[in-house]
Amino acid sequence: MTRRGVDAFGPARDEFAGLDWTHLAWCSHAPRATRVQAALLAMTAAMDGPTSAWETWEPQIGLLRDRFADLIGCRGDQVALLADASTAAFQVASTLPWSPRPKIVMSSAEFPGLAHVWLAQQARGAEVVIVGDQAGRVSGEDYLQAVDERTALVSIPAVTYRDGVRLPIREITDAAHAAGAMVVVDGYQALGVEPVDVARWDCDYLIAGFSKYALGLPGVVGLYERTVGERRPDLTGWQGRSALHRWDSRQLDWPQRAARFQAGTPAVPAVYAATAGLSLINELDLQAVRQHVTMLLGDAHRQLSAAGWSIATPQAPEEHGAHLAVRHPEPEKLTAWLADQQVAVSPRGGVVRIAVHAYSTPAEVSAACDLLARFNADHPGQNALVGTS
Repeated sequence: MTRRGVDAFGPARDEFAGLDWTHLAWCSHAPRATRVQAALLAMTAAMDGPTSAWETWEPQIGLLRDRFADLIGCRGDQVALLADASTAAFQVASTLPWSPRPKIVMSSAEFPGLAHVWLAQQARGAEVVIVGDQAGRVSGEDYLQAVDERTALVSIPAVTYRDGVRLPIREITDAAHAAGAMVVVDGYQALGVEPVDVARWDCDYLIAGFSKYALGLPGVVGLYERTVGERRPDLTGWQGRSALHRWDSRQLDWPQRAARFQAGTPAVPAVYAATAGLSLINELDLQAVRQHVTMLLGDAHRQLSAAGWSIATPQAPEEHGAHLAVRHPEPEKLTAWLADQQVAVSPRGGVVRIAVHAYSTPAEVSAACDLLARFNADHPGQNALVGTS
């Protein structure tokens, strides 16, 4: 397979032939790629004719599992496919007793889709400890101070969804394992835009979706399990069986694979979109992508700071992911103004997120920063100047 380096990202932009605006909302959703569109048309074409569409659809599920496993560096039997990150987190949590280790360590920067699952475990006897400050700022040191011999589970976002902070996963994982705790990594804001290597992170579980930087659609996520074992989740269904087509409603046969975390019928359109999106991602040199987005965001950070904007995202390259969080008291209004200028960004809780990918260009990012500088000049005192970080 030929993997595209930074110099070849320009031709790769041809996948987004209909893109006549500046897309800087990759952390929320991807624009439509021609390969994803073709995959969805192939999915619906399978519905024509007397042959069951499932004969065409089902192999795509296995293909997605294999592509995800290849991307994160694991075996196919270590991967389960579920509907969303919350369901994946619930499946993990439901297998764990909260005695004699009752403690779950998560952060104030956790995405609510996972955080609410961990908080709900308090009804089963868990003790949830939230590290980081009230504003959602968190560091690796916050985790290290909280993990102890009472900790059962540590939940870490690889990149925080709001501020784009990149956490030291391996350092936290090593400390958690030394204390006897398991680690779940939320890779949603990293997959597709930087190397994700579960062996390097040494995590017990990884949850990652295939929309956003992975170029697919919502509706399916991958759950990686490091040690495929006997733990059985509370939620199950026919996709969690050893033999899917036995059609025995009276027998639960549990596979010795991560697939036992699966439940009901997968969302076929999302599966098709994800396999197509990952085929694009697998053609990229993700280390080169990481260097490219770091360069783009470094320039954006300097340009926006000079224009008077407050940036919630750290400037050091190793400390941020693929988006910048620009503080503003009314992020939805600023997002709408930029949309009127043909620039797509993504608002979240007091910030506007500017996200880039391999397909983003320096000219696009600079032009967006110029627009923000103009907005700041035309609306003095309306941005959230609370100090840059």
